[in-house]
Amino acid sequence: MVKWTEEERRIVRGVWEKVDIDEIGAELWARALIVYPWIERYFGSFGDIFTTTAILNNPKLAALGKVVLSALDTAVKNIDHFKAMYASLSRQHYEKIKVDPDNFRLLAECITITIACKLRAELNPQVQATWQKFLSAVVEAMSSQYK
Repeated sequence: MVKWTEEERRIVRGVWEKVDIDEIGAELWARALIVYPWIERYFGSFGDIFTTTAILNNPKLAALGKVVLSALDTAVKNIDHFKAMYASLSRQHYEKIKVDPDNFRLLAECITITIACKLRAELNPQVQATWQKFLSAVVEAMSSQYK
């Protein structure tokens, strides 16, 4: 279990308060699919995602971005208990969707980069270190049912 200081909790909430789920959600999947094109295999029902333009204009990806960030919102609001809350979501990704758990780490990187592009200097090294600690805990929770 990850231990959080009050300062770390404040930093995570502070970063999250600046996130526009609609904007960041669509951008994070665009970044993920362009940078890591092999993850396209999980999106067979999403239509054309084979060009940058198609990815950027895909409403299903934008909607999925909102879903992912809504789940992250739950983690921010329940920072001490989200691992248990993510167990069924982890199980679903393992048993039904069959996602390689390393993709959770890749998506977390895309989330950080997308947020960093928006926050710029506000995501200084200390803030980034805390945010990375948080996302690492989320990745661990999402991977929990794979063991």
